[in-house]
Amino acid sequence: MGRGAGFTVLIPARLSSSRLPNKPLADLAGLPMVVRVAQRAGLSQASRCVVAADDLRIVQACEAHGIPALLTRTDHVSGSDRLAEACALLGLADDAVVVNVQGDEPLIEPDLINAVAAELQHRPDCVMSTAAHAIDGMADFLNPNVVKVVLDKAQTALYFSRAPIPWRRDGMAPLAGAPGAGLPSPAPLRHIGIYGYRAGFLRRFPALEPAPLETIESLEQLRVMWHGQRIAVHVSAVAPGPGVDTPEDLERVRALLLRG
Repeated sequence: MGRGAGFTVLIPARLSSSRLPNKPLADLAGLPMVVRVAQRAGLSQASRCVVAADDLRIVQACEAHGIPALLTRTDHVSGSDRLAEACALLGLADDAVVVNVQGDEPLIEPDLINAVAAELQHRPDCVMSTAAHAIDGMADFLNPNVVKVVLDKAQTALYFSRAPIPWRRDGMAPLAGAPGAGLPSPAPLRHIGIYGYRAGFLRRFPALEPAPLETIESLEQLRVMWHGQRIAVHVSAVAPGPGVDTPEDLERVRALLLRG
């Protein structure tokens, strides 16, 4: 794909956060975090990058740095709902490809954004795309905060879970001291929280009945599959940069940015 390859990046940004208040406006080496995210996304092949905010202060911070931003409703229950409103406000065609970049990923790789967009553009049988990378340690494999995904032959998602999947019949045996010891082979995949959507499906998604599996796992993407739709998965060779969920994460990313 060349520059301006026909997809839009949308960055949902919500001011309230239980673990890190005012997170989108947190200072990262002299710039608000949401601006840092938008600047990284702007290095991708997207034709435009727009922040979808729930507070005028976020919009003003973006506009002060030349970042397009939309003010959306404050009562959305999820980022997908906010993105659906943004699609409507932008008047995107049903077949337009939208990539959802989380507003707390200031180190996101532009190439990953390109790959997720291309995955969906090349898969007319899918309404969404996302990404994953290989897990190389048992701690991550067993960690319920690390979401796993299993794929079919065409790299379409079969299932997402907080449980360790796929699980060998013989469990973790034999275990040894090597970092990947006990893991299935080929390596299990960790889901990366970046999504591509066709805008028409994104507008329909909030009205779909929530899935029982979605409620059990607390994974919204399972609603898509429960309703019989397909998600294409790009398998990345590298792990994504650290996101920002806590004050400790914020300090870690500040240090990385200052080191250049």
